Amino acid sequence: MTTTRIQRYADLIVHIGTNVQPGQILYVLALPEHAELVRALAKSGYDAGVRYVDVQYVDPHVRRTMIERADDEVLTFSPPWLVERYRAAADGGALVMIAGEDEPELLADLDQARVGKARTLDALDELRRGQSGRTLSWTIAAWPTSGWAQQMFGEPDVERLWEAIAATVALDDDDPVASWQAHTAKLRERARRLNELRLDTLRYDGPGTDLTVGLLEAHRWVGGGVETTYGAFHVPNMPTEEVFTTPDRRRAEGTVRSTRPLQLGGTVVRDLEFRLEDGRIVDVSAASGADAVRAQLETDENGARLGEVALVDGESRVGKTGLTFFNTLFDENATCHIAFGNAIVFGTELEDVAPDDLEAHGFNLSSIHTDFMVGGPDVTVTGITRDGSEVPLLVEDVWQL
Repeated sequence: MTTTRIQRYADLIVHIGTNVQPGQILYVLALPEHAELVRALAKSGYDAGVRYVDVQYVDPHVRRTMIERADDEVLTFSPPWLVERYRAAADGGALVMIAGEDEPELLADLDQARVGKARTLDALDELRRGQSGRTLSWTIAAWPTSGWAQQMFGEPDVERLWEAIAATVALDDDDPVASWQAHTAKLRERARRLNELRLDTLRYDGPGTDLTVGLLEAHRWVGGGVETTYGAFHVPNMPTEEVFTTPDRRRAEGTVRSTRPLQLGGTVVRDLEFRLEDGRIVDVSAASGADAVRAQLETDENGARLGEVALVDGESRVGKTGLTFFNTLFDENATCHIAFGNAIVFGTELEDVAPDDLEAHGFNLSSIHTDFMVGGPDVTVTGITRDGSEVPLLVEDVWQL
């Protein structure tokens, strides 16, 4: 990893991911292992004219100690200063969140119910407000670590992981910015075609999966990025390969089996399966990590309902690496995914509806949002229109529209 390459990566994150504007504050959430990228982001940010770069490092070992030793009520506590910090970020800031844990299963031997519960809920609610209200330009990008590489390859080959990340974000293309512009345009066109269909339902069929998910009548497919209320177009995930929309919280029936492991805050959930009735997840099983998932579902009354459905085909840059990253940022962009928890208001035509009235439209409100992967060559996704016509969307991982 040369200094020049790292700086090019930081420039791409700042200019394509967050699309920072002069005078903004650039907030960065990172682990201590990410410091080299954080420093490069600071250079990119100040060169772009940001007013200040505000960095928050989170030590996963301190988090482990809290989960081990703190009282139950501390697990979801948000210090007032952190709530204020995230509120300021949500009101017109730019945010980079860096993924890539050096000890991916650091919390695997702890009480998984406590692991799943441990979240600064009030502070995170502020960030979700900015994301949903499009008053925050934000992105998630990754930094390779030796522990992450060890989990993926069986050896701490950081350079191999770095090459894989670079391939997924077009970093080494002749003109990465032009590659991103063409790619996001393709995803926006895909979303446009889906919106023309005015689908009522999605059906997923595959091994262990027989699931129907109703869509909001006011759903809107989105892909390739989002425009803030102040006109800055940004890309929330780097990489991004999905087109997504908002399901009806009341309409999901059947069973679904996750097709990739789920990295969940220091533990790995393997072979996850859900059963849903009347829109609610009523049964959970997994080879590992099931209690962590159950704890998240029980965070609030709507945690066990769906908040997002997203489609990804086999041409994904991430999928074409042939790798399982054990990291949701990448694995959700390798294949289709579904999220339980909070819905995404800009994935609807309900942005002008008062928050208290959203649930009446079938919109799910929750303090969590967790994606899990459900796609692949063996899973067929079919759209059903309001008149009952069936439209193949993904067959053997090939996009049909």
